This record gives sequence, structure tokens and C-alpha cells, in this order.
Amino acid sequence: MEIELKLLLAQQDVARLRAHPLLAQQAQGEVQLLQMHDIYVDTPDLQLCRHQAGLRVRQVDGRWVQTLKAGGSVNSGLHSRHEWEGEVSGPQPDLAALDSAIGRKQPIRALLRQDVIRDALQPVFTTRMERTVWQLRTPQGDEIECVLDQGVIESGADGANGAVRSVPVSEIELELKQGQAASLFDVALALLQDVPLQLGHMSKAERGYRLAVSQPLQAVKAQPLALDAAMSVEQVFLAIAGNCLEQISGNQDGVAAGEDVESVHQMRVGLRRLRSALGMFKSLLALPEALKAELDWLGGALGEARDWDVLAGNTLAQLDGEAQADAAALAEAAHAQARLKHAQAAQAVTSARYTACMLGLQRWLQARAWRDSCSARQVRRLDARVSPFARATLRKDQRRLVKRGKRLLHATPLQRHRVRIAAKKTRYATEFFASLFAARAVQPYVGRLSVLQDELGWLNDVQVADRLLQQLPDVQTGQSAQDGLRQHAAFVRGYLAARAQAQGSDGRMHKAWRRFKAARLPA
Repeated sequence: MEIELKLLLAQQDVARLRAHPLLAQQAQGEVQLLQMHDIYVDTPDLQLCRHQAGLRVRQVDGRWVQTLKAGGSVNSGLHSRHEWEGEVSGPQPDLAALDSAIGRKQPIRALLRQDVIRDALQPVFTTRMERTVWQLRTPQGDEIECVLDQGVIESGADGANGAVRSVPVSEIELELKQGQAASLFDVALALLQDVPLQLGHMSKAERGYRLAVSQPLQAVKAQPLALDAAMSVEQVFLAIAGNCLEQISGNQDGVAAGEDVESVHQMRVGLRRLRSALGMFKSLLALPEALKAELDWLGGALGEARDWDVLAGNTLAQLDGEAQADAAALAEAAHAQARLKHAQAAQAVTSARYTACMLGLQRWLQARAWRDSCSARQVRRLDARVSPFARATLRKDQRRLVKRGKRLLHATPLQRHRVRIAAKKTRYATEFFASLFAARAVQPYVGRLSVLQDELGWLNDVQVADRLLQQLPDVQTGQSAQDGLRQHAAFVRGYLAARAQAQGSDGRMHKAWRRFKAARLPA
């Protein structure tokens, strides 16, 4: 299993990396300089890519080497994938040699045995890289290969003009050769002190495929968790945290692009899920305050962009009748604010501060650093099987939600907000542990929670809209424009307040609450 951390750097910062004292202090032997030419092959309909695999043939120092990578995962830049490698006689892959090397239980082996796949393999894209390699040994004795790649990825001919499409590459790969994975983050954090770096979430193969098929960035939703009742509480926490980080990191590039509404939403959801998970396990482990503050900072940057998106693209867009003209007048200014907040969110996720936050968080997870301050009782609970912990957590969450919702139908906005947060945490917890229970028990429970959340969510959107609409006139220049927006905002605020009051008494909230209370907790 290959374990590596990928980091991106600007071309102008390469000299600072080469001169970094860590490389001089920890390098073992001579620095290697290599010229590499890679040919990635796949079927015309990209069957290997569809099965999360990549097959290349590399020419380096007069030799040809084939490499197959498949499966694995990416968490905050840490890539873990199965890898099979061996020399070949030329630029064509040797599938017989691969078949002998791959374990029988690996799905990719069965795929490559199909004649329709073997006969259809062809070059899809190529890379040309200048590679610098340092073999590092940390003070703790961990062995890490530090690779600097600079070059270009090229793909096919553009049918319109015959041109070759290309994208530049400037990246670092830290691959663990021996030792603890946490050491990769120690090295990365040390480099980050002097060199601006960003986490890389796409391999060269992924970037090449994206180039080959002109695939746009897509928002990444949370993936279902597959837990086992035999897992310990600590193992489940690591699985949940990793799942949340996949969602956060998977949307980084979309947020960095500056205007993708769904990427901001999904990254914020991933962050909220992570913070909810940390709250679930807080009696056993505690995130360091410095990292907690950084997650709060990131949540603030994403939250502002999301709030303006909801106002501009949802709350105002849904208004009709007598409020429609006023809503339309406000929407343009709201969209402008949303674009501004998106730019600020993009600046946040491309900053060294964000990189340090994600590296620090992943290092804390990899090292299981919470054990340093755990009591003997906490260690026993961490090592215990997860099922009793899961049941106790769901019971506690449900009791909290029921208690907060007792006066829901006559609640103040603040009280409704507390019910909404409790409902969200209860749903996250249920989804985290869902695979430990029968689907027929989980799905109705989550479904009723979702309906309740939807009712509470719209009322919360109204409260957020009221706050933002009070701010909106101040973003305009000129007294006349401000006065006009202020009049429109005052009318829409009143209209929304009336609709919220009507919704709170029209029976839907009462029905959603009664149906949730009648739902049976998964067990």
C-alpha cells in the first residue's frame, strides 16, 4: 500500500523549497535528478478510470517501468492506494506480468482479465516531468521520499484545431517508505513555514483524465460509511473523521475556483459533520484548542458565502406576488455580496493558514495524539467495541432533541434554532452509525428527521435573511441607492416575517414534530 502526501507549489517558490534547511539536514545520500516520460493507457470509454484505477508505462534512464494503482482513498491530501510495479520491454503494458503480481481478491485483476478491456487499451494522455528526489530520514528514524515534479500533462488533439491540450505541474510528493504516517505531516508543516504550499487532492492520473475528457469540477457529497460492529470506538472515530475530511478536501478545488455554490455548501456540510463528530466523542478525546479555533475560522469563511448564496438564490428567488418586485430589486445586490464572499472563501482555502490547519488536523488523527492525555478509563472506552457507544449516543441525542422540542410550536426564533441544531446533530450521528443497524430501522428515522429539518431550516433561512437584509443597503454607494434598497428590504423583511409566522401555525411543523416523536430509534 502506497501512502503519500501531495502538495502544490508555485513555480516561483521552487528555489525556496530547494534551499530549505530541512532537506539539507535530513537528506541521505545524493539528490537524484530524473527526466521522465509517462504514457497513461485506458479504454476509449475509460473503464480503468471508472473503476478508480490508473495504468501507466514510464520511461526513465533508458528503462521502461509499468505501474498500476487502484483503490484506496484521499484524506486531506494523504493518498493511500494499492500499487503494483515492474519493468517492461517497451512503451506497452505487460498485462500478463500484472496479472501475476495482483492479488486474486483485487477487483482490478478481474477487470484486466476481460478481453474487451485488454484489447481496447490505448494511450489517453502523457506526462513529461523533471523530477528531483531526496531520500529523507527524520530525527525519529522515519524514512520518507521527497519528490519535486515539474513539467506538463498533455492530452490528445483538439478536434477543432488539432492543438494538444496541456496543463502545467509543480508539486511535491512525500511518500512514506518506513515509519509512521504522522511523520509526513511533520515534514510538510516544517516546509510550510518557509514555502507557500497547498494540499493536492488529485493525482497526475486524475488531472490527466480531467484534461482528456474536459471534465468540469463537481461538488463532492458525503459518502456512506461502512462500519463493522467489531470495530473499536477509536477505529470508528477515525473512520468518521476521515469520511468528513474526504468531503471537505474533495470540495477544496471547487471553492478555490471562486463561484461554485454547491462546492461551498458541501465543504461547509463536511466541516459541520466533522465538528459534530468531534462533539460526539468529546468525552473520550479533545481536539486541541488551536485546531478548534482554525476550524471555527474556516467555518466562518464558508458560512458567510453560504448565507448570501441562500438569500440570493433561494429565499429571495422563492418570493412571489406582491413581494416579487422588491425581491428582484434586492437580488442583484445580494448576488454581488455572494460573489464577494465566495472570493474571500477562495482566498481562505488557498492560503497557507488553511494548509496548516488541514495538515495539523490530519497529523493529530494519524498520531492518535489524544491518547497522550487520556485516562486509563478513557483508553478502555476507546478500545471497546463500538455498538454500545453508538446506541448510547443515539439515545442521548434523541433525548436532547425531544427536550428542546417540547415547546417547539410556540418557541422563539432562538429556541427553534436550538431545536434545529439538535435535529441536525441527531441526523449526523444516525447517518454516521447507520451501517451498524438494519436499514429498515434507520431510513424511516432519518427520513422523519429530514422533514423536521426542512421545516426548521426554512424558518432559520428567514432569520438569516432578516439579518442580511438589514446589512444589504450599506453595501451600495450613493444615498439614493441605499435609500431604495432600504425600502425594498424593509418590505421583504416584513413579508418574510409574516410568512414565517403563518408557517409556524399552519400545522406542518406540528405534523413533522409528531411524526418524528413517533419514530422508533434504530437499535
